[in-house]
Amino acid sequence: MAQLPRLSHPNLLVGYETADDAGVYKLTEEIALIQTLDFFTPIVDDPYSFGQVAAANALSDVYAMGGKPLLAMNIVCFPIKDMPKEILKDILQGGMDKVQEAGAILIGGHSVEDPEIKYGLSVTGIVHPEKILTNKGAQVGDFLILTKPLGTGVLATAVKGNMASEEALKKLVKITATLNAKPAEVMTRFHVHACTDVTGFGLGGHLLEMARGSRKEIEIWTSKVPIIPEAIEYASMGLIPAGSYANKNFCEQLVEVKGEIPSLTLDLLFDAQTSGGLIIALPEKEAQVCLQQLKDEGVEEAAIVGCVCADSEHGKIKILP
Repeated sequence: MAQLPRLSHPNLLVGYETADDAGVYKLTEEIALIQTLDFFTPIVDDPYSFGQVAAANALSDVYAMGGKPLLAMNIVCFPIKDMPKEILKDILQGGMDKVQEAGAILIGGHSVEDPEIKYGLSVTGIVHPEKILTNKGAQVGDFLILTKPLGTGVLATAVKGNMASEEALKKLVKITATLNAKPAEVMTRFHVHACTDVTGFGLGGHLLEMARGSRKEIEIWTSKVPIIPEAIEYASMGLIPAGSYANKNFCEQLVEVKGEIPSLTLDLLFDAQTSGGLIIALPEKEAQVCLQQLKDEGVEEAAIVGCVCADSEHGKIKILP
């Protein structure tokens, strides 16, 4: 994309010039359209659960922009000659149920025959043009709230290697299939300056995108970051996805590690997530109240994990104990 021309339009409020979660186009003074797309290969064996996870992951981008999902379309790759149609039906049913849970409408989609299963959604949402949240509005003094624990990439790797316990598999599905609708609703009550969701670039990578977009220095407090206990166990066994190492290597020039932090912890900070939580940047004086409301309304593992500590021309991450 860097080698393609950047197109502009007076109504294009968010395009691909930044690393935001979705594009936004202004329709009227009251309504802007959010457009996003995401799909991937299965991270669990159960087709219905896979459909739910993939749909929740795609819908998350609309929530991260401060919007409400309206419409969704299926994106399907499936080996129809080699696998039972019932598997495809279950995948689509899982996705449809999650779209309905989000209050959106599934209106169709497109499928191709492919030797490898892939599924996801194209999602259309709406937001008020003056209430769009991007990853480039963080301000010095903001605290950062993470709404889901880290470690789903490690758990998915353990599942693929048939080394995950039944309990770990249940946690993986529960976390990744949970919509970010409730955190998105709660954060509308506060003066949120920036937001994004944690997906394939890991917490460290997505916070670096926020730091670069906002031209700020961001601190991550590792002792405050919620991590799935089984992920720590499996990571210590070496079950770390290749994407996590790629994330860490890509970001290392703009990441400073302060103090004694175990290598395993750093790996988990850059663990490539599927359908991760939101990262919400808001004033310190509002952060504790927002966190308590999140917990009161069922987002139990939400935590304050860092702060925006200084201006920085190129953006920078500091990782502290």
